[in-house]
Amino acid sequence: MHTVRFRDPAGAVREGTWTDDGVAFAGREYDLDEVDVLAPCDPEKIVCIGRNYVAHADERDEDVPDRPLLFLKPPNTVASHDDIVELPAGKETLEYEAELGVVIGEQCRDVAEAHAEDVIAGYTCGVDLSNRDDQSREQNWVRGKAFDGAAPLGPVLATPDEVPDDARIRLWQNGELRQDSTLDHLVFPIPELIAEISAYLTLEPGDVILTGTPEGVGPLADGDTIEIEVEGVGRLEHEVAIPN
Repeated sequence: MHTVRFRDPAGAVREGTWTDDGVAFAGREYDLDEVDVLAPCDPEKIVCIGRNYVAHADERDEDVPDRPLLFLKPPNTVASHDDIVELPAGKETLEYEAELGVVIGEQCRDVAEAHAEDVIAGYTCGVDLSNRDDQSREQNWVRGKAFDGAAPLGPVLATPDEVPDDARIRLWQNGELRQDSTLDHLVFPIPELIAEISAYLTLEPGDVILTGTPEGVGPLADGDTIEIEVEGVGRLEHEVAIPN
C-alpha cells in the first residue's frame, strides 16, 4: 500500500491513499492538482549515511568507512513533492544525491538487527541536497547538509512488502538519467543501520534514515528539475532555485 500526506482544498492535512488517478480519502478522490502533496512523515530528525555505496566513495576519491558514517539533517530540511527548493546563494558546487528513505514506525532504542524490520513503517524516496563548498570546510556539515529544504522526501510511504531487497534506485536531472543502481549494493544494509543508529539515538515515529547514495552525483543549476524513483515506491520530483 502507498499512503500520502496531503493538504486538501480546505487547508486540512489528511492522510490518504495514492491511486493511479490521484489521492483517495474518506470515500472521495482528489486530482493531484487539487491538493498539496506533503512529505510522507514529519520527522524529528533525519539520520543520513555517508559513503554507503562503494562506487560513490570511489567517485569522491574517499575510503569506504569501516562502520556507518552518520550525520543529521534537522526538520527544517524537509521538502515535499513538487516543491521548488531554494539552495544557498553564492556557492560553486551544489549537488544532488538520490537515496532510499526508511521511515521509522515506533519509538525504539537498541534494536537488534534481527528485529529491525519490526520498527519500519515503510519506505520513501529522498534526495540529499549538498552544499559542497561548505561541507569541505567543516566537520559537522551543518552548512553543507542542514540548510532549509535540503531533504526532499516523498511522494508516498510504501509499506515494506512493496519494496524488493534489490530495488532499483534512479535519478534524472532535467530528464537525463544520472544515477542508476540497486539497494543490494549498500555497504551497510538497512538492519545494520537501524541497529547501529539506535544504539546511540532513540528513534521516534516518523524519523527517517537516508541510506546513502549511489554513484553519479553531480552539480545542480538554477531551474533544474530532479526526479528520483525507487522501485516499489514511486517517483519524487522537485525543482531547485539558486538566488543570484
